[in-house]
Amino acid sequence: MAHYKLIGPFTQIIPMTGIAIKGAISDNALTIIKKGGILIKNGQIHTIGNFIDLLTKAKSLNAEIIKIEGEHVCLPGLIDSHTHICFGGSRANDYAMRNAGKTYLEIAKAGGGIWDTVTQTRMLSEKELAKGIITRANRHLKNGITTIEVKSGYGLSITEELKMLHAIKKANGELSVDLVSTCLAAHMVPKDYSGTSQEYLEEISTVLFPKLLEEKLTNRIDAFIEEGAFSKEVIAPYFTKAKEMGFDITVHADQFSTSGSEVAVQFDAVSADHLEASTHKEITLLANSNVIATALPGASIGLGCKYSPARKILDAGGALSIASDWNPGSAPMGDLLTQAALLGVFEKLTNAEVLAGITFRAAAALKLKDRGKLQEGCLADFIAFPTCDYKEILYQQGTLKPTKIWKKGVLVVEQKLNQHGF
Repeated sequence: MAHYKLIGPFTQIIPMTGIAIKGAISDNALTIIKKGGILIKNGQIHTIGNFIDLLTKAKSLNAEIIKIEGEHVCLPGLIDSHTHICFGGSRANDYAMRNAGKTYLEIAKAGGGIWDTVTQTRMLSEKELAKGIITRANRHLKNGITTIEVKSGYGLSITEELKMLHAIKKANGELSVDLVSTCLAAHMVPKDYSGTSQEYLEEISTVLFPKLLEEKLTNRIDAFIEEGAFSKEVIAPYFTKAKEMGFDITVHADQFSTSGSEVAVQFDAVSADHLEASTHKEITLLANSNVIATALPGASIGLGCKYSPARKILDAGGALSIASDWNPGSAPMGDLLTQAALLGVFEKLTNAEVLAGITFRAAAALKLKDRGKLQEGCLADFIAFPTCDYKEILYQQGTLKPTKIWKKGVLVVEQKLNQHGF
């Protein structure tokens, strides 16, 4: 038997509907439903509209009616399409050294860098890793993020990568938020591997890939294409095999040097993430493809480097997602809304462009068509901020937090904050 709920009234509902997946967006393109309600059927959105108008329909369906008191703005649940929240240890020492003027090479020689996190992650059990993921994912959920992508990549061996992906799967089963797993075994060539980068990738693709499918651990393969990691030539056979086996491709691209975007387009990747080093050539290439360009402002803040050219990507007609890159090294903040708001300031993005980047365009970066918008048939994932004007959300740069968060129509977080959202 169908179970209906009507939730509202919200001062404003911003459904994020009727907006193209690619290109620049004017704030005038945003639909604003005033004094709105959301009618839910079995965890999915049935109807969005004026609350009073929906009351009669709800009563005829014998729906549960949940009244919202006070002023609230409702948005789709936020989506973080790029994180590394499965890890062990801390890289606070790296951060201090970097801010003191040490180079990446100097930090690595002093025992820091990605390999430090690999060492600390390998020391933890699957259960301990899952516990860490749950803690971080629940913090994200309280900040309004209802879907989170999570990468492996700090294991860098068959056994350790499987441990990480099992931990992600285990955590997903214990959370209200949805986790989307990605295999990043091609993060770097492990220091304890005696063969070449080609041999490492061959081993991963031959031995690990079938296990990922067999155990249903992920359908997404990522790689770091960068000097010091993997070149476009070396990664090509790896991605070719992944595509042949039915995996979706995503790429760490153009963070410090270019070529990653080219590979992403060549292999019809779902997304190309980072892009801080992208030039006009790469921007044009991405804009003329179906690849979602993902900006990671958390890495720019963590490393003290320039932001992804978000404005240029949008003006060229590209699709822009915004993600946190939450990781222990380059992006330890892990606050998506704050980072997105700051990216908007420095790249001169409209409110609509920022909100699109953390809702339905972020969903597209994960090939998820059932979320990121509030419309019929989508999951009833939505969040409410204690304000009367949606513009306050980005204006307050992450300090205004949602007080109510629903996942599939169920209220999973309710927190009392003051009028400023603290």
